[in-house]
Amino acid sequence: MSARRRTDPVDGRAAVAAWRVSPTDAPRAVVRVAVRYTLEELAEVAPGHAVEVRVPPDGAVQAVDGPRHTRGTPPNVVETDPQTWLALATGMLTWLDAVEAGRVSASGERADLSGLLPLHATRERP
Repeated sequence: MSARRRTDPVDGRAAVAAWRVSPTDAPRAVVRVAVRYTLEELAEVAPGHAVEVRVPPDGAVQAVDGPRHTRGTPPNVVETDPQTWLALATGMLTWLDAVEAGRVSASGERADLSGLLPLHATRERP
């Protein structure tokens, strides 16, 4: 079952493209749409409920196949800020570099998203 889409893909891709032009100066509304869209993309390419990916204050999603989590703090959690998340999702930052720099908090045996990032839908097209 695919993730329920809340962000129009056209709006989401436009927000990601606008963020890529000026990551540090993008308006909050653009960042919010880009984060939500990319979280939805992650849930689409890695459906499941084993990992909760949190990007406060803009969104969170459960993804990755494995045991479903229903109450309390999930055993597998990834948390980061919007700028880091978008850099990871678009390939401007690698998972390893983000983790080593302390820009991502990842706990649990399934919380390594390196095989899922960057998201293909967010990469620059030739």
